[in-house]
Amino acid sequence: MIVQWYRFRNDVMMTAMDAPSRFSARVSRIQQAIRDQPGLDGWLFYDFRHLDPIAYRVLLLDPSLHVTRRWYYWIPAQGAPIKLQHRIEPHVLDDLPGEARSYVSWREQQQSLGAILQSAKRIAMQYSPMNAIPYLSRVDAGTIDLVRSLQVEVVTSADLVQQFEAVWDEMQLASHRVAAEGLRAIVDEAFAWVGTSLAERRLTEYGLQQFILSRMQARDLVTSSPPIAAVNAHSADPHYGPSLEGSAPIQQGDLVLIDLWAKQPGRGAVYADITWTGFVGRSVPARHQEVFQIVRQARDAAVTFVQSRAQAGAFPYGWEVDDVCRQVIQDAGYGKYFVHRTGHSIGEEVHGNGANIDNLETQDARRLLPGTCFSIEPGIYLPEEFGIRSELDVYLSSHDAVVHGQPVQTEIIPIVAPHM
Repeated sequence: MIVQWYRFRNDVMMTAMDAPSRFSARVSRIQQAIRDQPGLDGWLFYDFRHLDPIAYRVLLLDPSLHVTRRWYYWIPAQGAPIKLQHRIEPHVLDDLPGEARSYVSWREQQQSLGAILQSAKRIAMQYSPMNAIPYLSRVDAGTIDLVRSLQVEVVTSADLVQQFEAVWDEMQLASHRVAAEGLRAIVDEAFAWVGTSLAERRLTEYGLQQFILSRMQARDLVTSSPPIAAVNAHSADPHYGPSLEGSAPIQQGDLVLIDLWAKQPGRGAVYADITWTGFVGRSVPARHQEVFQIVRQARDAAVTFVQSRAQAGAFPYGWEVDDVCRQVIQDAGYGKYFVHRTGHSIGEEVHGNGANIDNLETQDARRLLPGTCFSIEPGIYLPEEFGIRSELDVYLSSHDAVVHGQPVQTEIIPIVAPHM
């Protein structure tokens, strides 16, 4: 089945088709994916006022469609799909193949939905039991109640969504390489700029953040939000963001952490996301070095584990990778200071809809798929002292795990002014 998964995201070929053929081809692929899930009768898509952006992306619908009423799109494992829309908005799903049905009253809606699902016993929806995967939990509890009242079992669409949302095509992989190489170069530029600026001007976290943004713009990269630039105790806050007012100065003897994510601006482009640490001075303190090496060893253990499993054709689950990484930090006595998951899915959004590397915040029981990418970013955060995080991105091919944006960080970078 893993080999089959790799072929689902083939948008290069699909863009050459006319619209009806493109939507029909997508539905055919969805039906094949449903049939590959044992005991699954179909996939029910539902939306109200764009509560489920995943539905629009998977179905290739225009996300800017004007939608004010509930719609359903039923794709059975076998047979023709069925659309159910309100009569005042009968054209929302015009692009999609299948029989069109309409409703006006809530009674008609429920009766029509029951008729559509009358032969179904077990269906997938954008639902996550116990909200284990909040990225996927898009269908409200009341709608789940409604479907269950029709004597239908609802299961999560997590593995189905991953196939269409998280698996990259070759153009997306190429865009990731560009982003990863660009960010890697910006890391060097940023630390060099800090060294140069120390003697020339008052330097702050906010100033460093703005410099990084300017280098992204120069490389034609865009970002969903500004990068992290944090010194000393601020680096112990994993999601710290500097502001113009109150930003800490950067000076001799400071630890500097930068976390930057960006992608190309074109449609379908995907992110890269990396974190590096530096120290302002020629000699990095032993305490900083010790913590960094523990984090690096945890990072590398996770990457090696994924590579060995991928090369053996036995792709791991997200929670397994988290366990491998976290164990290194726990064994070193810093377990309670590693306060977040090991990594997240990466796609057109920096936090994507594929499997996360997580057995802490949730237990992500999704298998990592060929053609997907995720971050590995362990961290140790010592309150009131400093934090160390080392982040790289792992792309899974059909037989290996690859890190782009080389070389990866192996030591804390000494940041030295040119005259020193």
